[in-house]
Amino acid sequence: MKLSSVVDRLDQRLRTADYADIDASANGLQVGPDEATVERVAFAVDGVRETAERAIEADADLLVVHHGLFWDGFDRVTGRTYDRIAPLIENDVALYVSHLPLDGHQELGNAAGVADLLELEDRSPFGELGPEYVGQRGSTPEPFTPDELRERLASSLETGGQSVRLLAFGPDEIEDVAIVTGSGTDWLDEAVATDADVLVTGESKQQVYHEAREAGLTVVLGGHYATETFGVRSVQDVVEKWGLETTYLEVPTGL
Repeated sequence: MKLSSVVDRLDQRLRTADYADIDASANGLQVGPDEATVERVAFAVDGVRETAERAIEADADLLVVHHGLFWDGFDRVTGRTYDRIAPLIENDVALYVSHLPLDGHQELGNAAGVADLLELEDRSPFGELGPEYVGQRGSTPEPFTPDELRERLASSLETGGQSVRLLAFGPDEIEDVAIVTGSGTDWLDEAVATDADVLVTGESKQQVYHEAREAGLTVVLGGHYATETFGVRSVQDVVEKWGLETTYLEVPTGL
């Protein structure tokens, strides 16, 4: 399949253009020629030197990641940026990036994947960012205790051996779950305003402890990497249905 066709299909399916004005990431094709042929696609959370080298080892023509190389533009291709780009160019491997579009996608996104894991019902978009959303919310089929929710996530997330952390300041039974993966605690106030019992995210900031405690909201911290493997894996399933060979590159950070 032509690279341009793969990119067009991904852009359309992930609604890349709709996030252009609100995402610091340069989503879409970040590295690649105008024309190339794609037979094998590698998927990873992070576009870094290790995933580039492993994509090359896997004989991939395209690497699809959640966290790309370019944020708010760039001035020079030197240092670490050069070290990450050079292997891709030297080995004719293109790089496609989907950041916020893959967070907010209500079917394929990271938050949707966490919601699937928790078997949430009555789902709706959550995590407003301009005219779009970067998360999802829903209700549990049966109430969880905070510890049960933590254990459900800990048993399934790729945490790199790290623990799932729990700030149990909310009700003893959890039914209404708000999710923004990665660094999602900026939406704590929205979770409170919409009467969520818990905010599930990846990592926190110092002040969130007190904010959650004062608001009476439970916060579950599953790890930035661990909560953001779902999107690229879902896109991998889509691309396989297009008849392309795929591989997933697991590089957990434990963070």
